[in-house]
Amino acid sequence: MCVQEAERARQWMFQKALPFWAEVGVDRVRGGFHEALGLDGRPLVDGDRRLRVTCRQIYVYSHAATLGYQPGLGVAWDGFEYLTEKGWLGRQGGWARLLTADGQVRDATPELYDHAFVLFALGWLHRASGDPRPLAWAHRTLDFVEAQLRHPSAGFLHTRPSRGWRLQNPHMHLLEASLVLYETSGHARFAELAVELATLFTGRFYDPRSATVIEALTDRLARAPGPPGRRAEPGHHFEWAWLLAGYQRLLGEPMAETARALTAFGERVGVHPVTGATYNAVEADGTLVDGGSRTWPNTERVKAHIALFELDGTDPRGPVAQSTRLLLDVYLAHRPAGTWMDHFDLDGNPIATTIPSATFYHLFVAFAELWRVEPALRAMSQREEGRRDGRVAGPILRAGR
Repeated sequence: MCVQEAERARQWMFQKALPFWAEVGVDRVRGGFHEALGLDGRPLVDGDRRLRVTCRQIYVYSHAATLGYQPGLGVAWDGFEYLTEKGWLGRQGGWARLLTADGQVRDATPELYDHAFVLFALGWLHRASGDPRPLAWAHRTLDFVEAQLRHPSAGFLHTRPSRGWRLQNPHMHLLEASLVLYETSGHARFAELAVELATLFTGRFYDPRSATVIEALTDRLARAPGPPGRRAEPGHHFEWAWLLAGYQRLLGEPMAETARALTAFGERVGVHPVTGATYNAVEADGTLVDGGSRTWPNTERVKAHIALFELDGTDPRGPVAQSTRLLLDVYLAHRPAGTWMDHFDLDGNPIATTIPSATFYHLFVAFAELWRVEPALRAMSQREEGRRDGRVAGPILRAGR
């Protein structure tokens, strides 16, 4: 259990998905990456492009390169050149939110979510290549975030000018980026940012009474009134659990209790009891809001249980195997091979109308985490087999990064 799923995921990723998206997902005429494909696997060439998609594809191919996928670094560098040539807003600074298919700026609104993914991509490209240019761009990007997107009281604006409720989600991805950049570079400013964001989460974005992540907040970071404030996304509970575990590993502050509570909430009310699919949304009291399931909440469930395994040895194999099989047998069984059906309703009917490129990031992070702990999971299974057979088994290996 889990070892077989890890190997299936490896074959799908390296033999099908990475080669397919390096060929079909890259715009060889205008540069960059296609935002989405049609369900037939052909690029949708004329639509606008979110900057975050470029960054996510840079990440995928950078991480793949570190795992031995030789073409990955070339794809990532092509994405970097497109990003820096088309996305940076020149004298005013910051990154555009949206580009046209021809690479012109469609929407120059600075958005924290996109800047977080720029930082994440740059951190991974620096890690994969050792080249100083991505790290220099990361410092430049964080300079802009600090100067232009800081909220006067706490945290950051999700856009400038700010509209609507304040949001936890961009802060979550900024923490993800800061951890990668700190682990890669060792620069103190990234650690300081991670500490700030983790403290903001435990103090403002997390409700310990209900063990829920607060998605929408007032300007003073109180839970928003009405449905926006009650909404809880199980995928984000799993994702925060994984991030807090990484934060504890890198910076030492104990986060295991909160990570366990977040995962327990997601398991209790956020997972279909028969199929194992992770729901899109519930309310803080567990009421089902959206029983459909996109790809990404299921990948986050895998990551959360791997995180708990590394924090306290909790056996992750049941939920990890269930979610990985669901992904491989349902979501990733789409044709052409290497693509996905991204969204199913509560009854298991496919409802996505395109193949979004952005999904690749979620899949790669989750599968890479599974491969990373695979030796420890194999040792756990061997130890159990040894006990059943009356043999003496060796100690369980610790998962390494």
